[in-house]
Amino acid sequence: MPYLTRRATLGAGLATLAAPHIGRASDLSGVILRVATYRGQDQTLLPAAGQANTPYKVEYHEFSGGQLIVEAMDAGALDFGSWSEIPTTFAAAAGERVKVVAILQGDVNDQVVLVPKASPARSIADLKGKRVAYVRGTTSHYYLLKMLWQAGLQFSDIQAINLSPTDGAAAFRAGDLDAWAIYGYAINFALADGQARVLRTAQGILSGNYHIGVAPPVLTNPALRAATADYLGRVAKSYAWLEANKNTWCSVLAPVIHVPLPFVQAQFFHESQPDKLIPVDDAAIVSAQAVADTFNKAGLLPKPVNVAPYFDRSFSQAIA
Repeated sequence: MPYLTRRATLGAGLATLAAPHIGRASDLSGVILRVATYRGQDQTLLPAAGQANTPYKVEYHEFSGGQLIVEAMDAGALDFGSWSEIPTTFAAAAGERVKVVAILQGDVNDQVVLVPKASPARSIADLKGKRVAYVRGTTSHYYLLKMLWQAGLQFSDIQAINLSPTDGAAAFRAGDLDAWAIYGYAINFALADGQARVLRTAQGILSGNYHIGVAPPVLTNPALRAATADYLGRVAKSYAWLEANKNTWCSVLAPVIHVPLPFVQAQFFHESQPDKLIPVDDAAIVSAQAVADTFNKAGLLPKPVNVAPYFDRSFSQAIA
């Protein structure tokens, strides 16, 4: 079905969603919403925020990365999930079947380039010829590319080493790396060892946008649409609760993800922007297209891609 025709069909679907009987618990009691989550995300956050009493069954599946979620959704194994802007680029390049229906705005201070504390490097330009680890196809890949270009360097000007966060941590501790582009709590652990310092954060490069996506069948199945609309509303309320109850949330989260409480508190109390769920808008699509254009310029895509058809705005009211 042509995209514009499909959009018109979605508009008709919204009218159905607005009907009073769709939202009743009795109508959704037989629905199973298959949700991808990361450890310590929805499956922990919604109960903590008092939003887990859904009138449908939520079946959680834990993943370690956004690209894996997109692939599982494309294969028909998931209905709902989230990822950074990067998997959307590769989904568009591969023609994978996903739709981005909301934007989660989050922190970018937990995305950095680390160097050993005694390193003479004072800028990204100083990494020329150096051993720099990153995680391919992730935000660290993207912001490292952009930082190098801003410094007048190419990816080929460094010894780029693709390592998982766990392997990167081991290599960094062993002194086998000159720099490490990494994200999340790995930063806290590295800094706590006293052997690392932040060379640069991704502030000013990353948008902080994370994509909330669904499988296309969700858009055409009235019961799944209704459950998804309700679930998005609960996610929005949960993040609003988180921002108002950070101490409580950190205490809940720390034992779940096995990270010391001070590290968790450091992350949530020093955010570049509050965690907030917002509807898809023009700015989000422009930002995602810029990411796609960057990877295309770097020669990592088979051809230029247009990400706009991968976004759907029909759940905006549920989020608001």
